[in-house]
Amino acid sequence: MTLWRIRATVDDRPGYLSVLTASLALRGVNILTVQVHTTEVGAVDDFLVDAPDELTEADLLAAVERGRGRDCWVARSEARGLADQPTRVLGLANRLVRDPDATGEALRALLGADAVTWRPVPVGGRPGIGAATMRLADPTGGSFELRRAAPSFTPAEYARAQALAELAATVARRAVDQVTLLLPDGAELLVRPATVDDLAGVVELHEGCSARSRQRRYLGGAGCPSPSRLRRLLEPARGVSLVVTRSGSGGAAESVVAMANLLAEGDEAEVALLVRDDWQRRGIGTALLHRLVGHAERAGYAALVLHVLAENAPMLRTLARLGRPTPVERDGSLLTATVPLVADVTIPARSG
Repeated sequence: MTLWRIRATVDDRPGYLSVLTASLALRGVNILTVQVHTTEVGAVDDFLVDAPDELTEADLLAAVERGRGRDCWVARSEARGLADQPTRVLGLANRLVRDPDATGEALRALLGADAVTWRPVPVGGRPGIGAATMRLADPTGGSFELRRAAPSFTPAEYARAQALAELAATVARRAVDQVTLLLPDGAELLVRPATVDDLAGVVELHEGCSARSRQRRYLGGAGCPSPSRLRRLLEPARGVSLVVTRSGSGGAAESVVAMANLLAEGDEAEVALLVRDDWQRRGIGTALLHRLVGHAERAGYAALVLHVLAENAPMLRTLARLGRPTPVERDGSLLTATVPLVADVTIPARSG
């Protein structure tokens, strides 16, 4: 006996599926699993079958057509196809928990795609599917394009792929979860993703900074940003914000001593840092910048952009410690530094 995958469209009417299964049974074909994909043109039935060795692809196509199936696709399968769809998806989810950077490969394995390409630009218009192409929004920024010559993608496959991409994005965000930062002077701080619950602490951070520090961060007035603006910075639509906290003594609440923002637009991400004056020149800015570079590389952005006042020597030194080629453009007192990162990534199909 030989394993085959069969996919065919069947009119969504009572009795039509039984006609197709009866046609296969007459040729000794045993249906092991079946999945039904609802579409606008009918029900797309995806079978894993065990067929007599003498049956050919043409024989199976003829059997499906006699069973009122249309737009049929037939291909040899492997023993791993015996694992049901929920089991396969759970296995891929487990892989993403351990390696969130494997999103492209997980999508390829989920749908048997010929290739998966990540692009730093969002999906234009509405994401969706074509006969041989699927376009997904990447929740961390950018988009995925999947290509498969046959069979055609279905809405059900699109929903599965988008759910897997969203899971990977959640795991990736946790990859930048809290870590302990040990400063050269022995002080220990906590670096973690920001949430809206940090708003009060971030307001206090800005109030505790000098007017000069605030001006260097926001490149304009030296006043404190409004709470509504700070709330948007804490949970950006695309990107990530980090806060650095120190536990209070005697059971007091932790205080926020620094904040870093990575705000994405297109294939680039803008970075900005703010460190409270009494914590400056202790390595916090350097540590935050390195973590944001790592996040941007995992998300696949092409470059980081930093806008720095020309007189802000501490920030320029922090940037230099990255040790990367960084072109700088000057416009009066404002410098714009660009840190190149990565290009488009394509995951090809694997043989076997």
